[in-house]
Amino acid sequence: MTEQATTAAAPAPEGIDWDKGDGLVPAVVQDARTLRVLMLGYMDRAALDATLSSRRVTFFSRSKGRLWTKGETSGHVLDLVSVDVDCDGDTLLVLAHPNGPTCHLQRESCFPAAPGSVLAELSALVERRAVERPEGSYTTRLFDGGMRRIAQKVGEEGVETALASIAEDDQALLGEGADLLFHLLVLLRARGLGLADVEATLATRRR
Repeated sequence: MTEQATTAAAPAPEGIDWDKGDGLVPAVVQDARTLRVLMLGYMDRAALDATLSSRRVTFFSRSKGRLWTKGETSGHVLDLVSVDVDCDGDTLLVLAHPNGPTCHLQRESCFPAAPGSVLAELSALVERRAVERPEGSYTTRLFDGGMRRIAQKVGEEGVETALASIAEDDQALLGEGADLLFHLLVLLRARGLGLADVEATLATRRR
């Protein structure tokens, strides 16, 4: 479980139509890293205020008739990143970092086939490996080998990817491309960076 944020509460989004749903609005929760849809809940004003002040996603439970913080029993809380409201003002989009499975069936998502970014999941795994350094892990060996060794591997994988594009079939190219992306994520993490930083750079170029 990550530490609960201690920053000041963010302001609530403007334009929420609380009257349309008799004081409740649906809140779609997405993983902030992978953008996988995790669950759907409902919030009233108090639940939204509690979410923004505690930085833990909190709903109004229609079955319990009270506020309910996700993970209050299991410990699988959702750490808030942001809240946005749709164009009609009657639905919230909540971005959060999950701490463990979101679904009560111990799945990542309440929607079994919900798509998400595999690359973002891999980036998160590399980030954990950089801290935990589990024994026997190839990623651990890369980090222990230092920046020069990691950079060497990125160079090797880049050459192998280029050669595969010329001399091998599509499956071989995809395999080499996957290896290149993995080693690039390790290189970025060794410099204290990650996939999100690359995406932010790409976003500035798009604009």
